[in-house]
Amino acid sequence: MTAGRSGGAAAPIRTLLFSTLYPSSVRPGHGIFVETRLRYLLASGQVETRVVAPVPWFPSADPRFGDWADCARTPAAETHNGVSVVHPRYLLPPKVGMSIAPLVLALGARKAVAKLLADGFDFDLIDAHYYYPDGIAAALLATWFDKPFVVTARGTDLNLIPQYAVPRAWIRWAESKAAGSIGVCKALMDQLQELGAAPERTHVLRNGVDLERFSPGDQHAARARLGLPAGRLLLSVGHLVERKGHHIAIEALAALPDVHLAIVGDGEERDRLRQLADNLGVAGRVTFAGARPQTELSYWYRAADILALCSSREGWANVLLESMACGTPVVATAIWGTPEVVRVREAGRLMSERSAAALVAEVRALFGDYPSRSDVRAYAEQFDWAETTRGQLELFKRIKDGRAATASTFTAPG
Repeated sequence: MTAGRSGGAAAPIRTLLFSTLYPSSVRPGHGIFVETRLRYLLASGQVETRVVAPVPWFPSADPRFGDWADCARTPAAETHNGVSVVHPRYLLPPKVGMSIAPLVLALGARKAVAKLLADGFDFDLIDAHYYYPDGIAAALLATWFDKPFVVTARGTDLNLIPQYAVPRAWIRWAESKAAGSIGVCKALMDQLQELGAAPERTHVLRNGVDLERFSPGDQHAARARLGLPAGRLLLSVGHLVERKGHHIAIEALAALPDVHLAIVGDGEERDRLRQLADNLGVAGRVTFAGARPQTELSYWYRAADILALCSSREGWANVLLESMACGTPVVATAIWGTPEVVRVREAGRLMSERSAAALVAEVRALFGDYPSRSDVRAYAEQFDWAETTRGQLELFKRIKDGRAATASTFTAPG
């Protein structure tokens, strides 16, 4: 029996983490920011968690199908980094998938949640990540199993998806049923309030940074390890998709003749970005590193002089804090939660617009007034996970205690 449920120390809060954004043995980097937040929460010793992380059903594990094949190869259940995780399948039909995704996601997970309860894991609340479709699916599951739930918004789920009528209606419904909504930045919770959320039901709990994994180190040694050249080095990290703005960093090189660019990531824009570099005559100053494991990223941040993040949308960009924790300042687009991260000169600079010209201007300005790497690191140290963990525990305990108080008001008939 768990200590506290029989009068000893306080019983842990039991949570069911529900999200399609969670790593697996097949996709260890997928949704790692969700796993990281959970890791720090579990380290408090006050929470016990099981994870339900659904994956789309796909009929073939043939590698030629890329990410879809990875979904097919994902085990039905596993212990991932010490946490019990199940991966139920759900079927997402083409064309109509966006509108019905919450329902099929919830239906696909229903049996897995029922089994957890039947096996004795009577969780206190559902901790869902990503508002659409995951948060709506969590709201449905919470209704079916009579459990409270919270949803964490992370970016596109609130700064893009509500533009569509059906998802917007789903989000409003789920928010009205939630015991609380969490945003990784204030800008996202402001957006949710514009959709009708009551301020008292919204909470800002930003992402933190692992200050042990991401730490300063010798820049020359890092470059030697990675095979990078001497001289000024700009770094761009993220999936190779348009919204991450790697093309803007490449375009900026034409006006930065003494700068080399390293791009870490992979994705659908890879060939187009290579062609762009060729067309602009800067291919010799661009290193395409491909996707790199999380454990290697610190070397790339240490090697760089500046991290460039030219995104069109971000909730709370983890790469900014990771870079700064390694002592490397940043230049970033001033969108959504980014101004909440880059607040002082030591952190770096914000672009006035999302363009190569703006990036060039801010890179030159930053090189002209370059902060010490120790000052950059010192700024990043305020963004550890302690405050976020404390906020989660307070919210989850309030929900659990409120549920218990409500239950105690009912008396048996007769």
